[in-house]
Amino acid sequence: MKVVILAGGYGTRISEESKFKPKPMIDIGGKPILWHIMKEYSHYGFNEFVVCAGYKQHIIKQWFADYFLRNSDITFDFTSGREEMTIHDQHCEPWKVTVVDTGLNTMTGGRIKRIQKYIGDEPFMMTYGDAVCDVDISELYEFHKKHGKIATLTATMLEQSKGVLNIGGDNAVKSFREKNVSDSAPINAGYMVLNPEIFDYIEGDSTIFEQAPLEKLVEQNQLMSFVYKGFWQCMDTSREKDILEKLWETGQAPWKVWND
Repeated sequence: MKVVILAGGYGTRISEESKFKPKPMIDIGGKPILWHIMKEYSHYGFNEFVVCAGYKQHIIKQWFADYFLRNSDITFDFTSGREEMTIHDQHCEPWKVTVVDTGLNTMTGGRIKRIQKYIGDEPFMMTYGDAVCDVDISELYEFHKKHGKIATLTATMLEQSKGVLNIGGDNAVKSFREKNVSDSAPINAGYMVLNPEIFDYIEGDSTIFEQAPLEKLVEQNQLMSFVYKGFWQCMDTSREKDILEKLWETGQAPWKVWND
């Protein structure tokens, strides 16, 4: 089963770094967050990826082109007057990666539609290239197979980060309290499983996947949620990047489900 990763947006909310590279290529612990996401899926045996690139897509392609050399011990021998290369040891992943230029201004649904020919007539995974999670992807897939619907998304709880106000009709604050667990709201965390029928719900490049396609699936009772209460964190801002970096540096990264 293939894993589709959306990696083509501009990443404007973290523009201090995304002006140089696509947001999925921003490093956490010296490796792009895209690599971290792929390592999660690979841990559960999913090793074939389709990366929906767009903005600065050449950087993603170049990174994978150099990946083998960067992760191998190599001797370059020029003593015979020509280059001879001996590979002693390599530490690469068992991945097959297709990087597709899905357009500069294409919306999320349009990017998925453009990679249809690389998916074929089979179910596939799909997630966003800017968030990590420690969800059990094998359990997610089994859940999807069992219910038989077209689409499954992982729903996680987004905690309220501010104090909660009770405001009366006269705009007077009637009460104030700090946030608690009951103030959390479920959100779409990505980590989806989609049947190939999903392509019929996407019109073209201007389709935002999270709008008309998902709304239509809801109307038809074809969208299920895999409710997950574990760790999930996106990287929309520098503050969120710092959170992930600190977790990685201190050895407390929950999404690191794989062994070194």
